[in-house]
Amino acid sequence: MQEIQIEQIRPDLTWRIRHEVMYPGLPFDTIKLANDDEGIHFGLFAGNKLTSVVSLFNKGNIYQFRKFATLAESQGKGYGSLLLDHIINYVKTFDAVKLWCNARVSAIPFYNKFGFIETDKVSTNNGIDFVIMELELNN
Repeated sequence: MQEIQIEQIRPDLTWRIRHEVMYPGLPFDTIKLANDDEGIHFGLFAGNKLTSVVSLFNKGNIYQFRKFATLAESQGKGYGSLLLDHIINYVKTFDAVKLWCNARVSAIPFYNKFGFIETDKVSTNNGIDFVIMELELNN
């Protein structure tokens, strides 16, 4: 297995992977968030290649992660799981009480493995169905 490293990265380093994985058919700027500069961004490097990214935002002790993406050729290797574990542990160090995301409906089973619970808040964006999933944290 390649050496894995997770680091905080600049927001602009997330954009290429976000675009390539999430919305390749839409204009590049679609994947930029208005508040990217306010977030904490993490990158998982496999070898020396940026392979997976996620962006984290908070309001008080409630955290949301957004734009969680892994390069297609690297999916199914556990990189997303390592990165999600990392941000769960990261927010716990700040006494977070909840971590949540707008998950693609197709990813519900993935998030369930980490204890995330599906809410009844569903939406559709760019033809993709999403559901808010939440993880209650008991520090």
